[in-house]
Amino acid sequence: MTSLIKPNASKTGDAFPAMLSELWSACGGRHDAPRRITLRGFGNLPSAFDVSDLAAASIAVAGLAVSEWIAARSSTAPSVDVDRRLASFWFATSLRPEGWKLPSPWDPIAGDYPTSDGWIRLHTNAKPHRAAALAVLGVQAEPEAVARGTATWQSETLEAAIVAAGGCAAAMRSLDDWAAHPQGRAVAEEPLVHWSATETGPGLDPVFDAARPLAGIRVLDLTRVLAGPVATRFLAGFGAEVLRIDPPDWDEPALVPEVMIGKRTGRLDLRREDDFERLRGLLREADVLIHGYRADALERLGLASQERRKLRPGLVDVSLDAYGWTGPWRNRRGFDSLVQMSTGVAEAGMLRFGKVRPTPLPVQALDHATGYLMAAAAVLGLLRRLETGCGCEARTSLARMGFLLARHAAAGDREPLAPETSADLDPRPEMTPWGPARRLRAPVDVAGAPLYWQRGAAPIGSDPPKWA
Repeated sequence: MTSLIKPNASKTGDAFPAMLSELWSACGGRHDAPRRITLRGFGNLPSAFDVSDLAAASIAVAGLAVSEWIAARSSTAPSVDVDRRLASFWFATSLRPEGWKLPSPWDPIAGDYPTSDGWIRLHTNAKPHRAAALAVLGVQAEPEAVARGTATWQSETLEAAIVAAGGCAAAMRSLDDWAAHPQGRAVAEEPLVHWSATETGPGLDPVFDAARPLAGIRVLDLTRVLAGPVATRFLAGFGAEVLRIDPPDWDEPALVPEVMIGKRTGRLDLRREDDFERLRGLLREADVLIHGYRADALERLGLASQERRKLRPGLVDVSLDAYGWTGPWRNRRGFDSLVQMSTGVAEAGMLRFGKVRPTPLPVQALDHATGYLMAAAAVLGLLRRLETGCGCEARTSLARMGFLLARHAAAGDREPLAPETSADLDPRPEMTPWGPARRLRAPVDVAGAPLYWQRGAAPIGSDPPKWA
């Protein structure tokens, strides 16, 4: 049994053991390993669903994967201690600027708008997505004008028009509507993590340091907002060498200080032949590839699965998309906030709390939980390669994580999280290019291998696109 410090269900939800079991089983982990987990900390994020349980369970699974890696290298299986309260906070943000502020993560016209028959969410942070939404609506980039425009459309018709124009939008559906939708049915049939074995690669035997157990592992990060960067931040925190590659014009000013810690970051323009060849060269020397492209995107770039496997036999290839890997929406662009609208999560929150507008989760829990699941898959994929010599591919999606969460509605009134205090912060200051900051204490402790980062966050493109 998992060791739980849990006096009553009002303080800690009942979903943690079930979520932990499902997430760990999806990773193919040994059934007895969760006995090493201790859960502490009380309280719940305000939600129609057991979000704090999901935070604790997904972080626990990632920590347990590291424990298993250490056990395979040292014959000692360290315990894993998870702080439920800190895990809940980390699902929002971990960085606390001192004397400066992070910019807003949202474009001024991003958000929820009423339609003639319901609601729609527009995701306009990227310039092309913003332009597509405005072009379909035929309005200026002002929230009031956008609202007048959406009010004349039916939500699903407008959603389809914006998506067809290359934008990102999601009509608000109920849980039942999503369950009956062709994409909802497809996602429900998918495994939480789809695994497939690939070819044998060269031996994987980096010099092992139990205190930095992933030191010597090279992780090529081709992800952006937000699940993938959470995954690679976690891997970097245990010593992996993470190199993130972005296109020349991409930036995430509100998120970079939060998720770029521990990583090196370079830029490549994959439309240029020489930059594309440089990416291929980086992939030849990677142990792990983590990417969040839509299902067909890497194929169109000339890096389909077979080509990646040819470039790097034995590669641990971990990927996600928004809406799942099967069904009519498998190639659809999406983000956590859109998936919450599509899958009924935002409508369930509206009904639960008696609101008059969509009420999403208090944090982007699908992104964060999927990120920690991807980190666990990467570490356990490395373990498979260590044991068998074979590489593997592991795929998951935000929508499939939403399917897991939707089965765990929060019951009754439960004790909220105690407010954050200075004792929750790491005592060491964190100097960043934007100013001084403090970071929350780590939400997970793998005995003998503390989660910490030896390199501070830096703006995207701060490093040459090459391994250290």
